[in-house]
Amino acid sequence: MTIVRWEPWRELGALQTEMNRLFNTAFDSPAGNGGTMRRWVPAMDVLESPDHFLLRLDLPGVGQDQVGIELDDQTLTIAGERAFERETAKEGFQRVERASGAFQRSLTLPQGIDPEAISARFENGVLEVTIPKPEERKPRKIAIGGSEAKTLEGSAA
Repeated sequence: MTIVRWEPWRELGALQTEMNRLFNTAFDSPAGNGGTMRRWVPAMDVLESPDHFLLRLDLPGVGQDQVGIELDDQTLTIAGERAFERETAKEGFQRVERASGAFQRSLTLPQGIDPEAISARFENGVLEVTIPKPEERKPRKIAIGGSEAKTLEGSAA
């Protein structure tokens, strides 16, 4: 007999990834004549090890003080902004492909995550967020007593 462990948060994660992809396809394509991006969504990898999840976001041109991380209930949100670099040259830009502006990425975390155990570091334009997995709940065995009736003092009746 094969036991299949249903992990609904994995299905929700897959659904959220697909929704992000569809949203990004609709809103992040070049906008006509200028070729500028309408919205910036930094690339993010989600890695899983036996004891933790690791999120990596590419944030080139964003300072550590321009990024915020919040955990509300089970939703982890990373938000910030990359400023548009304006050149004052007389010729102006010939082409602008690097997106700028505000961004936000949100993920639903599994039940039981300890918010105090989440850590983050920012180095060379890459934000890494480490999220320890919750401990698995183990079944507790309950002893079955004998059929003798007991009094409050613990002696047989």
